Amino acid sequence: MGAFQVLSTNTIKALKSSNHKIDLTPWDLQFLLYPTNKKGLLYHHPLASDQIQRLTHSLSSALSFFQPLAGRLKITEHEDSIVSCSVTCNNAGVNFIHAAAKDTCVADILKPTYVPSVVRSFFPFNDVRNYEGTSKPLLAVQVTELVDGIFIGFNFNHVVADGQSTWHFINSWAEMSRGCHHQISNSPTLERWFPNGIQRPIRFPLTIEPQKNHSDGLSFSSSDDEKLFLSERIFHFTKKKIMQLKSKVNAEIDTKKISSLQALLTHLWCSVIRSKHLDPQEDALNTFIIGVRPRLVPPLPEDYFGNAIIGCGFKMKVGELLEEGGIGKGALLMNKLIALHSNEKLKNDYESWLRNPNFIRLDSLSTKNFLAISSSPKFDVYGNDFGWGKPVAVRSGNKTNGMVCAFAGIEEASIDLQVCLPYKILEAMGNDPEFMDMVN
Repeated sequence: MGAFQVLSTNTIKALKSSNHKIDLTPWDLQFLLYPTNKKGLLYHHPLASDQIQRLTHSLSSALSFFQPLAGRLKITEHEDSIVSCSVTCNNAGVNFIHAAAKDTCVADILKPTYVPSVVRSFFPFNDVRNYEGTSKPLLAVQVTELVDGIFIGFNFNHVVADGQSTWHFINSWAEMSRGCHHQISNSPTLERWFPNGIQRPIRFPLTIEPQKNHSDGLSFSSSDDEKLFLSERIFHFTKKKIMQLKSKVNAEIDTKKISSLQALLTHLWCSVIRSKHLDPQEDALNTFIIGVRPRLVPPLPEDYFGNAIIGCGFKMKVGELLEEGGIGKGALLMNKLIALHSNEKLKNDYESWLRNPNFIRLDSLSTKNFLAISSSPKFDVYGNDFGWGKPVAVRSGNKTNGMVCAFAGIEEASIDLQVCLPYKILEAMGNDPEFMDMVN
């Protein structure tokens, strides 16, 4: 696989623009120092001769509804390293790249046990942090022609959009592309949510320091001297296997509270920890993202465009997690932690950030016992027909040690987990009969 070539690069602007400013919330601002969010769709269909023109035209129309994506961040300096940050909807435009990988087939991406390294080249603007959105596009799109298909890679600035908003935009663009009209069925709510009495824009201290080299494909061991090459692997779980696992975990702790996803993610966590051969007295940390839209009172609209997510996590001793009944204990801890996030707690956490701002950093994700779960199988990834049929696969372009991306599988109610870990750990998981018994 090779012969990758960029054919053209253009700036696409919204058909209509308003030039307004959007103040940002703590949910948005927490991502300033973090890498941008990369997602991609694979299609088993050659690009039609007029398809690039149709894509750029429909993208321009879609941006008219999602104007923040065509804008730029503005970081305003105040006194003593205090800043504020907003999105300026100035229609500076998004990057649209047309590329070709003429030696790569769809099967070259789908068939290997591990995600091939060529996939990284299908995403634009790798190794960019969100704060760079002051000068770099808040959205970049790369359409790569394969021998017998197409890969569309998206790079979203995470300060501007969470996963739900990301797929809302992609769904809307696909709808416009295949329909050749200038309306979408679900318009976004662009105004951010601020509790009463909060001064806007939010002011906070921010120091941007040179970050350690965590370029994709490398991570560092706990001693910082042994480089571990990272790999990525897709584990596919059918509806039948997921239901079996859910029943088993609930029966283990005599409850009906554990959801399918909670059972599945804890099952994965157990295999990761088992494959690392850790000391039973060590702590294993599991972190994951919670969506807050339906948890507030009144709830935020489903089409709220921005970030409405928070991260949370819990620890277990390795020995406790891996002992008999450990998967049930882990799943129940996850379930209880999620249930704690009431309207009152979310508002308290929001106001706590104002008093003590903190930012998600890549450096904080480098510990060897850390698992970070993102994305959701609830997002509509396989409904994205741009005019040549539905995708055959979805991939994340964020390659970070311990990162797990949960996607809907291609069959109804199935789930794919894209896991990024050192190769030897993923190999051990593939040879873990307890784990693989549930994998298709």
